[in-house]
Amino acid sequence: MTMESPPPPALIRIPVRIVVLVAVLLVRMVWDALVAAAHVLDRAVLRPAGRGLAHALTGLHQGLVRVLTGVGRGLGWLVHHLAARPVRWLDRTVLAPVGRGLAVGGRVLGKLLLVWPWVGLWRYLLVPVARYGIAAPARWLHRTLLRPTGRGLARALAAVGAGLGWFLPRLGRVLGTGAGWLARAVFVWPWTGLWRYVVVPVCRHGIAVPSVWLYRRVLVPLGAGLSFLLEKGVFVPVAALFTHVLVPLLRYGVVVPVLWFDRYVLTPVGKGLGWLFPRLGRGIAVAIVLLAKAVFVWPWAGLWRCVLVPLVRYGIVVPLGWLWNRVLVPVAREVRDALALCWRVAGYVSRAVGRAVGWTVRTLVGLPLVWFWRSVCTPVGHWIRDHVWAPARRGAAAAGRLAATAGRLAATAGRVAKETLTGAGRAAREALASARAAVREARRDTWRALVGSVRSSGSGEPEAARARTLGSTTNVPGAAPAPEISPRKRG
Repeated sequence: MTMESPPPPALIRIPVRIVVLVAVLLVRMVWDALVAAAHVLDRAVLRPAGRGLAHALTGLHQGLVRVLTGVGRGLGWLVHHLAARPVRWLDRTVLAPVGRGLAVGGRVLGKLLLVWPWVGLWRYLLVPVARYGIAAPARWLHRTLLRPTGRGLARALAAVGAGLGWFLPRLGRVLGTGAGWLARAVFVWPWTGLWRYVVVPVCRHGIAVPSVWLYRRVLVPLGAGLSFLLEKGVFVPVAALFTHVLVPLLRYGVVVPVLWFDRYVLTPVGKGLGWLFPRLGRGIAVAIVLLAKAVFVWPWAGLWRCVLVPLVRYGIVVPLGWLWNRVLVPVAREVRDALALCWRVAGYVSRAVGRAVGWTVRTLVGLPLVWFWRSVCTPVGHWIRDHVWAPARRGAAAAGRLAATAGRLAATAGRVAKETLTGAGRAAREALASARAAVREARRDTWRALVGSVRSSGSGEPEAARARTLGSTTNVPGAAPAPEISPRKRG
């Protein structure tokens, strides 16, 4: 280790490790106990509970799916039978026919209001009026009047046109020739003679020839003389004055002095001022900066460098650094190493304590329970299984088979009893019918013996009506009794 972080003395290391071991051992044992309890809780409670909850949720999900499926199917059936089918039936039986009827009625009404009146007006008014009021008279007028008149006029006009066609060209040629000579004599020949014999000689000999002579003989010499006089009397003196007087005067009187003044006076003065002003500005700026530093910066900088920095460095930072490097870092390092070491040692101790507790529990509780289970409960259970449950199971199976056989026999007996009762009922009904017939025959014979024989109905005479009182078997006096017919025979 370096001089900045020397090894801590044993005086710090041993007490720190002892204190940390005492503090960490209980925490490690509690931690291991909680981990073991969490493993046991996970294996014995949470996983079975999770599986049961998952199974319950799966069953609940399946039940909800089935219930919701059934409810959905029921709602679908209800909607189909209570809404869709009635709506479809209403559409097929009511709305569609009504719609078709309304469409047909609307079509017919539209035709009746918008088509048929105009069709009727066109067919039965406009067409007959146009055909028989305009077209037929016009056709008749054209056939009987206009066509013959037109043909006659055409023939007459054709004849007149042929005559005029023969006469008018010859007349036109004669008139054209005479008109041409007349137009030339009136409009062309006078102007041509005037131009040839008056205007051209006058312009040529009265204007052009004198003008040419005047230009050649007068104007050209006069212009040459004037140009010579202007050149020699005006332009040459002016040019000589400008060249030999004005130019030297301007050059040596104005330009040369101005250039000399600019080159030897203004330029050096400007360069000197350009050199002086920047340096003067820099000097003033440096002076202002130095003054500002002397007033505002150097006192605070001296205070910072000579007072605050040494005070903070040697009064706070150096003691804190020494405390950090010499005390806190070694103590923290030792506490860290002691925590790691003591955590491992506490783990060994906790594991040993756990093994001891496990061995004690296994020796005092587990092994006796295993011995009791193997030596007592297992033989007793085998004896109960072999000598109690097996005979009981076989007896229950035999009783079940006997109950099934008895059930089948009871079903057979029931069918036989049903058939017997059916046959007995049929025989009883037949016996009762025979007894009723015998009683009626005996009563009839007794009545014949007391009253007399009844005439047969084969003689062709109507038989006397037999009368009985309602709800009673007493005959009306003087009337033959009516036969008692069973309602079953009446049908």
